[in-house]
Formats: sequence, C-alpha cells, structure tokens
Amino acid sequence: MTFARLNWVADRIDRLTAAVGRAAAWLVLAVVLLEFALVVARYLFGLGSIWLSEAAVYAHAALFLLAAAWTLSAGGHVRVDIFYADASVRIKAIVDLAGALLLLMPFALALLYLATPYVARSWTILERSQEASGLPLLFVLKTLIPVFALLMALQGLAQAIRAAQALRAR
Repeated sequence: MTFARLNWVADRIDRLTAAVGRAAAWLVLAVVLLEFALVVARYLFGLGSIWLSEAAVYAHAALFLLAAAWTLSAGGHVRVDIFYADASVRIKAIVDLAGALLLLMPFALALLYLATPYVARSWTILERSQEASGLPLLFVLKTLIPVFALLMALQGLAQAIRAAQALRAR
C-alpha cells in the first residue's frame, strides 16, 4: 500500500474519531444538567432518584469511552514527556510508532477480544441495573467497551501511519 493511500486511511480514521468525539462532547452538557437536577432534587426537595443518578453515570462513562480516541488524536492524553518534549522529529516519530504498535494496539485488541463475550452475555440477558428502579440499559453501556477498544485501535493505526510517514520523510 502506498504512503498516499495510507495517509488517506489515517485521515479517514481521524475524521471518524473526531466525529464520534464531537458528538460525545455533548454528553458533558447532559452530565452537568443531570447532576444539577440531582443536587436540586436532593437538597431543596429531599428527593433522590436512582434513575437520574445512573443516567449521569452512564453519560459520564459514555463521554470518556467515546471521546478517548479523539483526545488521543489531538494529543490530549497525559504523557510523561521528560525526553519527548525536547526530542527531534525523528525520535518523536520512533516513540509514537513504538507506542502505537507495542502498547496501544495490543491493549486495544486484547480489550476488544476480552470484552466481546462479556458484552454478548449482557445482550443475551438484556442486562439491567441491579437497583429495582435503575436503568434497564446496562447492556447498552457495556457495548461501549468494545466500541472504545475499536476506536482506540483505529486511532493507534492512524498514529502509527503518521509516525511511519515522518520517519520515511527523513
């Protein structure tokens, strides 16, 4: 596969993760509104809602699972860049390529492999909250685990392609 074709693939992956990330970013508003409603209901009216509490937790989890790959593409993940910050473009590309191929991709693929039967079991029984008045959608939330793994693997592939291109450009 030519580098132009690989660059096209990396661009499409970046667009996908950005689109999913931007859509997931709206969950921040949902989390804030749900938490605000919970606080108002509890402290002003003495009411509690397991349904609202779980909805806030689900939205928070979905936000992180769906926006992680977008954050990776934007360089927003925490990294210990004692050496990386001052490194040359070539050294940064080597570190990025090794990190993507030796750390990120194996983790994401292992998570995808291990989470798939876990999620399938949850779908089989249409798993719901353990709380009587909780949300009946736990199986949907668990589905986001392999989606997260797939998005991270794809973004790792895009990162590896870009690092390989940087190395080749030298």
